[in-house]
Amino acid sequence: MPHVDRPALIRRLQSIVGEPYVLHRPDDLLVYEQDAIMVNRHLPDVVVLPDGAEQVAAVVRLAREAGLPVVPRGAGTGLSGGAIPERGGVVVALTRMTRVLELDPEGRTAVVEPGLVNAEFTTMLARWNLFFAPDPGSQVASTIGGNVANNSGGPHCLAYGVTGNHVLGLEVVLADGTVAWVGSRGWDAPGYDLAGVLTGSEGTLGIITKIAVRLLRRREAVRTLLAIYETMDAACAATSAIIATGIVPEALEIIDGVTMRAVNRTLHAGFPEDAEAALLVEVEGVTDAVPAVMERIEALCRAGGARRVQTAASAEERQNLWKGRKHAYGSLGVLARNAIMLDVCAPRSRLVEAMRAVAEAGRRWDVRISNFFHAGDGNLHPNLLFDFEPTDPQFARVVGATEDIMRACVRLGGTITGEHGVGIEKREYLPWLFSADDLAAMRRVKDAFDPQGVLNPDKIFPTGRPVHGAPAPAGGDTA
Repeated sequence: MPHVDRPALIRRLQSIVGEPYVLHRPDDLLVYEQDAIMVNRHLPDVVVLPDGAEQVAAVVRLAREAGLPVVPRGAGTGLSGGAIPERGGVVVALTRMTRVLELDPEGRTAVVEPGLVNAEFTTMLARWNLFFAPDPGSQVASTIGGNVANNSGGPHCLAYGVTGNHVLGLEVVLADGTVAWVGSRGWDAPGYDLAGVLTGSEGTLGIITKIAVRLLRRREAVRTLLAIYETMDAACAATSAIIATGIVPEALEIIDGVTMRAVNRTLHAGFPEDAEAALLVEVEGVTDAVPAVMERIEALCRAGGARRVQTAASAEERQNLWKGRKHAYGSLGVLARNAIMLDVCAPRSRLVEAMRAVAEAGRRWDVRISNFFHAGDGNLHPNLLFDFEPTDPQFARVVGATEDIMRACVRLGGTITGEHGVGIEKREYLPWLFSADDLAAMRRVKDAFDPQGVLNPDKIFPTGRPVHGAPAPAGGDTA
């Protein structure tokens, strides 16, 4: 912490949010030193839990006066280190701000606070036969504010789009402590799309305190299919074949054999132990139309070499299939002490090549890899498994495999992150995608919103510092 009277700062913060909502003891701060990335840790100087935009604004003004950085935080489920306070400072945890402030079922819009948990919101909306489409794998814990900050995706974003497609407007606390509204509570606001700029900005441009979202009406019918394949190549090829016909399912997911065996050990899900991959397909629509679409998909799966195709016969069976997919990451604990989930993208038509590159990276660096991913839009999630600590020299193998996978995706025409954000984890790799002029233009946007660099510093943009303890990669080298 800079030369700040810490006790006085704590007292002033307590006067803003209340004494119970300022955390400053070492044991309390430990909870906020990392997010779900798990291999980077930095303690904040203090954590505050505000209960509204005015409190957030007052905290930002005080932190700025004290010369301290401010790091917004949701549920801590992020996987890029975006909520890790690398420079210490004040973490603003938004988990008390959980209210649904406005709801218009007929207009299918709502205004919510950022701490509202994604799955709880959709459960609440069931009463009106509505839902909030973005459904990241962490939705039972992740907050809508965090989803907006990272422009999160999820299995059903193949058909419905990522979080940004469902954001109408935002209330945001800017770096100088002012409160502004961007976008609209309605459709198609005029002017610059500042809500679009803030969505996916990872807390580097402002702290989101209210979110106006659009809602969707549930479809009449939903069917879910699981196809089992002997090879990953066949499952990937089937994905492209389905989309090539013009069918766009609500979800099109792949789970590999390593993951299926882990899920069986934790949930007794009944996945085949000897298959290399499974394709999970979900279709929603008009009751009379869905069966015909499912028949076409089943025929395509069989023609592509599926050894078994099963359609969930009940809502319970469908939920069990999705339970296996949604709990895949948590099941990896039976395979290794540590895991890093990557978030890379490849063109859907080149999935076979991308997954071969993932397997080759694992062999080259002797790192075991589990895969479950959003195959329909080419958003891959290789999980690198290891039993040592990130401080161990062996961790260089994990970093090597990570870089090989990202290079391969860029070479194939993809990108280094799809929905988890850049944060700490990917910042040094941006020169693989963007020129110096590109990055300078982005930096000018950051400077316009936050000229003093108060908000979530050292995220997104390259710093030249090591990633996970490895040397910073060479800029522009994706060969």
